Amino acid sequence: MLLTRVITAVAVLVVLLGMLFFAPAQPWAVFMLVVALIACWEWSRMSGLGARGQSTFLFLSGAMGAVFWLLYANDPDGAFTAVARGAYLMSMVFWILLVPAWLRSHARPGALACALSGWLVMWPTWFAFVQLRDAGPWLLLAVAALVWIADIAAYFAGRAFGRHKLAPGISPGKTWEGVYGAAAGVVAYGLALLWIARSQVSGVFGEGAGPALIVAMLALLALSIMGDLFESWMKRGAGLKDSSGLLPGHGGVLDRIDALTSTLPVAALALTLYAARA
Repeated sequence: MLLTRVITAVAVLVVLLGMLFFAPAQPWAVFMLVVALIACWEWSRMSGLGARGQSTFLFLSGAMGAVFWLLYANDPDGAFTAVARGAYLMSMVFWILLVPAWLRSHARPGALACALSGWLVMWPTWFAFVQLRDAGPWLLLAVAALVWIADIAAYFAGRAFGRHKLAPGISPGKTWEGVYGAAAGVVAYGLALLWIARSQVSGVFGEGAGPALIVAMLALLALSIMGDLFESWMKRGAGLKDSSGLLPGHGGVLDRIDALTSTLPVAALALTLYAARA
């Protein structure tokens, strides 16, 4: 099992980094569109749709993906950016207001509501994958690394010190000690980024920008936990251990990007707002 996980992780990492750093912009967008549509298929399985409902959902997802792709291919700095910004705003409202209420109530809405929420999870994430990569592959990698570092730190802290359950009815393995470990890992990562940035580019961060960056990274950490818990809740409601079995030893695509779906759109929104002011 461990060997399978390692082989799959290495293969996925090679493909992902190869596309991230060497593929042109449009092939990268198509690559991530395929990932998004696979995730939509997994989401349809977790939503409780019947066979006909899943087919309809996937057809509509493909149609939406085609429209978004055409916007990107023909007007990346105009209509595409405007639609993306709207998607990020809806995503932020979804993750900050709706998902916490959803999880607190331990509710399981109908299949249609569950399915439609998948579009709020996946399409803003696709927009973010495209726009953050256009801004720079290292920028996208830096944001994604925040989630990965938090996940690794939470795992080891939880195993070593975990006593108090974070959300036992949703994801019994997660603990508050794991959250504190993740926060410590994110702070250390943020300090390392600050040091690297300041040593490479003089004046890249103004006075007081360092604490603001750390606070922003901790906010993204909170959102990443929300994304993780929400996908776990969807799987639990569907009676599934993994979103699918496409990645041997790792489950499905959603199992690997769940925390990214709640963090990347907010990071991309901040980037677009900053770029608009500059």
